[in-house]
Amino acid sequence: MTSSSAALSALAPYGWDDAWADAFTPYEAEGLLPGRVIRVDRGQCDVVTPGGVLRADTAFVTPHDPLRVVCTGDWVAVEPGGSPRYVRAYLPRRTSFVRSTSSKRSEGQILAANVDHAVIAVSLAVELDLGRVERFLALAWESGAQPVVVLTKADLVPDPVTLAHLVQDVETSAPGVPVLTVSALHGDGLDTVVALVGSGTSVLLGQSGAGKSTLANALVGEDVMDVRAARDVDGKGRHTTTTRNLLALPSGGVLIDTPGLRGVGLFDAGGGVEQVFAEIRELAERCRFHDCSHESEPGCAVRTAVEDGELPVRRLESYRKLMRENQWIVAKTDARLRSEIKKDWKRRGAQGRAAMEAKRGRWS
Repeated sequence: MTSSSAALSALAPYGWDDAWADAFTPYEAEGLLPGRVIRVDRGQCDVVTPGGVLRADTAFVTPHDPLRVVCTGDWVAVEPGGSPRYVRAYLPRRTSFVRSTSSKRSEGQILAANVDHAVIAVSLAVELDLGRVERFLALAWESGAQPVVVLTKADLVPDPVTLAHLVQDVETSAPGVPVLTVSALHGDGLDTVVALVGSGTSVLLGQSGAGKSTLANALVGEDVMDVRAARDVDGKGRHTTTTRNLLALPSGGVLIDTPGLRGVGLFDAGGGVEQVFAEIRELAERCRFHDCSHESEPGCAVRTAVEDGELPVRRLESYRKLMRENQWIVAKTDARLRSEIKKDWKRRGAQGRAAMEAKRGRWS
C-alpha cells in the first residue's frame, strides 16, 4: 500500500479526501506526515496521523497574524520524528470560523478550520436571546459553513404549543437555516442531528450552559466531555470544555466541540450579517436611494415594512446593531472606511439639524 493510500485509509474518518491528498503532495515529497489537528493547547497540538495520534509543537508555523496560527480542524504536515516534533505547515483552509477578540486591538481569533456545518446550540432552559442567535449565525455564514440551530433541553418545555412558538421565533430570526429541537438526556430529536452531522466536519458552538457537552457526548455515544449542571434560572455554569476538541463520530462525520463563548464579537462579517437578514436586504432593493441607511431617508422600503407590520422592529434594530459593530471593527484597520464613516456621520448630523430647523419653522 502506498503512503497516499495508507493516509486515505487511516484519515478518511477524519475527513481526508483526494483533494486534501493532492494539496499534501509537495509535503509528502519532503517525507512529512499528513494529519489533522484534534486539539491545540499552549503552543502544542495533538495530531491524528496514519500512524496514530502524535504530539507536536506549533512554534515553527506561529506567525504574527493570529488568524494564521494552527487551530483545531487544520490539516497539517508534521515531522515523522524528532524531539520536539514540529508541525511544518498547514494546508490551505476551505473554511474558517473567526470571531473578534475581546482585546482593544480588534484582532480576529480563529476558532475552527475546515468546517462544513456550524451547529449553534441554544438552551431552552432560559429565555431565548434572538439577537445572540443572529450574531452566531452571522459568524457562521461568514465562515463559509452551513449553520444549523439546535434548541437543546427541549424536555424543559413540555407544552408542544409553547415549543412550536419558540421554534417559529428562531426560524424567523434564521431564514434558510434548519432549526432542530433535541433533548440529549432523553434522546429526543438526536436522530435528525446525527444524520445532519454524519458527513463532513461540524463545529459545536454556543454559550456555556447551552448543553453542548451533553449533546457532544450523545453524538459520540460515550462520555468524552465533562458535564456539569447549569442553573436553570439563567443557564449559566462553569465551562465544561476548556479547549477545542475534534472527535470522530461513530455514525460518520467529525465534530469539533468548543468552550462556551461569553463574547461573540463580529470580525469582518458584513456578508454574514446580510445573509442573516436576507429579508432586509431584499426590501432594501426597493428603497429610493441605493445607499439608504433605513434611518430617516424618504422612500425607505425597510421602514415602510416595519410600519406595515411586515418586518419586526426587533429585526431591524438587531440588523442595525450588528452592521454598526462590524463596520466599526473593519474601520479600525481600514483608514479609507474610517474616513467614509466620519463623512456619513457629518451628513446625517446635517440632515438632523435641517429637520429640526424645518420643525422650528413650522412651529413659529
